[in-house]
Amino acid sequence: MQKSRLLTSCVAVVSLITVSGCVTDPNTGQQKVSRTAIGAGVGTLGGLLLGGLIGGGTGRIIGAGIGGLAGGAIGYTMDKQIKELRESTAGSGVDITPTDNGQAILVNLPEGVTFDVASAALQPSFRATLDQIAQSMNQYPNSLIDVYGHTDSTGSDQYNQTLSENRARTVANYLTMQGVSAARIRSQGFGETLPVADNTTEEGRRRNRRVEIKIVPISQDQVQAARQQRQ
Repeated sequence: MQKSRLLTSCVAVVSLITVSGCVTDPNTGQQKVSRTAIGAGVGTLGGLLLGGLIGGGTGRIIGAGIGGLAGGAIGYTMDKQIKELRESTAGSGVDITPTDNGQAILVNLPEGVTFDVASAALQPSFRATLDQIAQSMNQYPNSLIDVYGHTDSTGSDQYNQTLSENRARTVANYLTMQGVSAARIRSQGFGETLPVADNTTEEGRRRNRRVEIKIVPISQDQVQAARQQRQ
């Protein structure tokens, strides 16, 4: 019963945002749900969002000393960070998109520009791009960061799992070395279990070999809730 009421409440909030929060994307001219409007509803939906983070969010918020963003500022801040990330990584092969229904930013690092085949060592030529991504994270400190490693289906399950974990850890460690608080970052490998394309084709396998960085802005309400849970 409680789960049902929670689901109903979330649907109601999403419906309200969808009706009242549509704007025109300045880059495409298309109508979309405003992330500023979504930000105003983060207090209600935040628990679901934090539940999707590696290891949850409460301890990480407290450990990182995050102050949080005002709910109405989250959308504007996300749009600004996305724009700046796209500009600073242009031509690198990195893809920057909103994710989690506009609640987070996904930075997709394809294998071809990040790692050599079957290796978890960063390509030296890619470090400058990852420096730009780390700089953005330091400039926008009110967020938690998940790093996910993925492979294609070639090779054994265990090999792919280990490779994905090592690559995710390599990226997470590099971000920490560039000054991003380690308390904000978690990494996890998923092996071949979460493909985004068909593993029966070379193009599909290429797309599946990737590391993803999810940047999740944190609101002041979420910070307050985390502190209360720790009391």
